[in-house]
Amino acid sequence: MTTADGEPIASITDATLADIAANGIWRSGGLDINPSVLAVARALLAAVQGTAPAGTLPEELQELVNRILREAGITFPRIPVTQEIGLSAFAIKRKTSEPCPVVIVPAGWNPYGWMPFMAGYLSLAARGYHVLAYTPRGIGKPDLPYTSEGFIDIAGPDDWADGSKVIDHAEGLFEPNKVGFMGLSYGSGISQLVAAHDKKNRVAAVAALSTWGNLATSLYDNGTRHSEAVQTLVDFTGDTEDKKFDEKTRQILQDFRDGRNMEGVVDWGTERSPENYVDITNARGIPTFYSNTWHESLFPVGEAIAAFEKITAPKHLNLWIGDHGAPEGAGITGLATGTPFPGLLTPMREAYAWLDHHLLGADNEVPDWPVVNSQVMFTYETVPAVIGRRITVPARREPLRSWAEATTGSESWYLNGNGGNGDGTLSEKPSTGWSRDFTAGHETAATAMDDIMDTGQKEWFGNPKRYKPADFERNRLLLWSTEELTGGRRIRGAATIRLAVRSDEADATTLVAYLFDVAADGSARIITHEPFTATGLRAGTDRTVSWTLQPAAHDLPDGHRLALVVNSRDKLYAFTGKKDSTTTITSLTGEEAVLELPLG
Repeated sequence: MTTADGEPIASITDATLADIAANGIWRSGGLDINPSVLAVARALLAAVQGTAPAGTLPEELQELVNRILREAGITFPRIPVTQEIGLSAFAIKRKTSEPCPVVIVPAGWNPYGWMPFMAGYLSLAARGYHVLAYTPRGIGKPDLPYTSEGFIDIAGPDDWADGSKVIDHAEGLFEPNKVGFMGLSYGSGISQLVAAHDKKNRVAAVAALSTWGNLATSLYDNGTRHSEAVQTLVDFTGDTEDKKFDEKTRQILQDFRDGRNMEGVVDWGTERSPENYVDITNARGIPTFYSNTWHESLFPVGEAIAAFEKITAPKHLNLWIGDHGAPEGAGITGLATGTPFPGLLTPMREAYAWLDHHLLGADNEVPDWPVVNSQVMFTYETVPAVIGRRITVPARREPLRSWAEATTGSESWYLNGNGGNGDGTLSEKPSTGWSRDFTAGHETAATAMDDIMDTGQKEWFGNPKRYKPADFERNRLLLWSTEELTGGRRIRGAATIRLAVRSDEADATTLVAYLFDVAADGSARIITHEPFTATGLRAGTDRTVSWTLQPAAHDLPDGHRLALVVNSRDKLYAFTGKKDSTTTITSLTGEEAVLELPLG
């Protein structure tokens, strides 16, 4: 038998679920959905429609389906938002005379619309909610039942208005006593924006998972375009760019690629930023739940934290190891209990608990939560597995009243000239009069990640990338490191870097700074990074620049070294400058080159 999209209904085995438990929501190698996730979603969809062959689902998932079919009705409405555009939707209406809340779930950015999160919708219904999931306009492959008409507005005003019309539909269908929104990725931003813009102020709570606060700085910050993330998303819409975006949006995308009219691009992104409307969120008192990851490749954690810190309504922020969607992926796509990874389902359980407290009135642990719960990088314990390693003890989490509370002090590490091994040193004393250069415009082995989503997802599952600084291409980057640090360091917050730069040929150049934890055996793990593009340079003239790296919570162990690497090109970012030109880094008197390390 096949599903509505023509795909076969596969039997879901322990191996299928083990694949999700071990590898997550994303297919290895970049932004694509794990086939096991799609198999589970299609099987669940067929089961609630009564078309799945006997034995398709394992017992636990079959029991969930049976319960929902006893307690609720399933429909597939198409919600009209204009005369020409209808939104594909999936509805679960509980069979009860008692009023209960509805959770509305805008789909994430993917070619399958609302379909991949079937397990999440059933889980919500089992907790006592009506559920209405929908695909935002333009998202999805052509002719699939999960696809919505229209052009993608990228969380713009059309999406806000559509969200209010979805609420109208939910009120007519369910007569709910409260309305909540939950979204992952694209759906998380839309959830916040609909809550802020619904003219009737009907949204009582939001759970925004792997979310963004400022789309503009997610796209373009420190003068640097985040080109790989944008192109990856454009390629993941389900069809060609000319069929998915209107002329105005295509022009914005082209301006972004060309690095022109960036002021207009920033204005366009700012309009789509929840941070821009935080005063409305605060005035309405909308309880808002955020989650983000330390090595987020689409919506960098710094912009999400900055937006969250401005919220004065009831709020909570979870900061996790990993990358976009990895922490929530298993729980929202099909795993329930009995998984071999302690803490694997915690991200979704806490999102559900937030909604339960604010929508169902559940007397649960939410009032006792810290405002921020920060997971410290790589503090999990692991054992060897068939492939890589498996987590046996989850990483430590630190409760905070705000993210600002994480940083209690700092120390200055000054960049110096060459040490005995040809690299520079980080020391406690300022140093000037030295210069070091490298060839610009080339990617190096010092990189933020191998692939968007993939490297960080492996971190979440206990297998962080191990770098080999000895193999870093010294002609294409520069490295500075401390001596072995007695007692280690509790790095908490956002490091800043200041240095002087000049180029022999270019009037602009991109610099990318990386901070590494280097073990005694010479292997390293990345702590954080951030690019910066210096413009207005004059050949042969030094110019001091400074920028802030992405925030981090990392414990540098006793005896490890801290290493700073600067190169000019990373696959995540557009390079500005002249390939094969020479970039020189130096330290000027009164503006000595320094790394300011935040401590907690």
